[in-house]
Amino acid sequence: MAQMTMIQAIKDAMRVELQRDPNVVIFGEDVGKVGGVFRATEGLQAEFGEERVYDTPLAEAAIGGMAVGMATQGFRPIMEIQFVGFIYEAFDQIAVQAARMRYRSGGKYQAPITIRTPFGGGVKAAELHTDPLEGLLVQTPGIKVVVPSNPYDAKGLLISAIRDNDPVFFMEHLNLYRSFRAEVPEGEYTVPIGKANVVREGSDVTIITYGAMVHTSLKAAEEIEKTRGVKVEVIDLRTLMPLDTDTIVESIKKTNRAIVVQEAQKTSGIAAEVIAQINEKAILHLEAPVLRVAPPDTVYPFAQIEDQWLPNAAKIVAGLNKVLDF
Repeated sequence: MAQMTMIQAIKDAMRVELQRDPNVVIFGEDVGKVGGVFRATEGLQAEFGEERVYDTPLAEAAIGGMAVGMATQGFRPIMEIQFVGFIYEAFDQIAVQAARMRYRSGGKYQAPITIRTPFGGGVKAAELHTDPLEGLLVQTPGIKVVVPSNPYDAKGLLISAIRDNDPVFFMEHLNLYRSFRAEVPEGEYTVPIGKANVVREGSDVTIITYGAMVHTSLKAAEEIEKTRGVKVEVIDLRTLMPLDTDTIVESIKKTNRAIVVQEAQKTSGIAAEVIAQINEKAILHLEAPVLRVAPPDTVYPFAQIEDQWLPNAAKIVAGLNKVLDF
């Protein structure tokens, strides 16, 4: 089995689908000869031609509009938005057109669009290049939201996204692109959208998280086990919409305590929704209130103070101690 970084796994997923389905096309700013701002599509235009992998003008609204139009004509567009902060320009096409396509047309038309975009902190990027906007997206009915945390999931989830008949927002964390390698199968396989993964078994408290915070949470779990001897379960949500509440509830029934870790600002984010679901479906199994570990409700900070703003292992350990000592 090949060892791949996450960016290599993402490119491999697109190559598999370009080979399998002639209706799959890729477009965006500099995705052709250049291979995209992070080289996720490097070599794909040379392999599949300029009619399948091609550049667009610097016009995100046009990229979104093209994706909607092509999707209604039987194509499966993969549109790349260079950084998630640029999605606002295309959001009208995504939220008002693509997300409502099936409902508005009574099922006559579908919108099998995959929207790939990098996001996430820890790399000292410029303003609008890192903002975690998943909460905004999850509140838009009709869109599925996927956030992989490792190369294996990235390839399998991206193939699932491309084959999905509804728009899927595929968020790729900048800090995970080339930070480590993992085994990734050759050829096609899928990881189901809407299914979380228990990446660390535990019995005393649960951490529920996603994206790069999976790795930060695993570090925190190891630290508190050494100092306090507690067993921490860690759930990687992998998909934020639809949310796998069954896996969350099963873990709560086992550990009776939980914290939710997110990189996005605290208010009205994924953590708030996860806690609401726990309250609705498992509150009688709780022995302490579920806490959020999240940044403050400010704009994403400049690079000089990014490390102080983001959740880290020490903040997560503090949250774990708080629910354990309640």
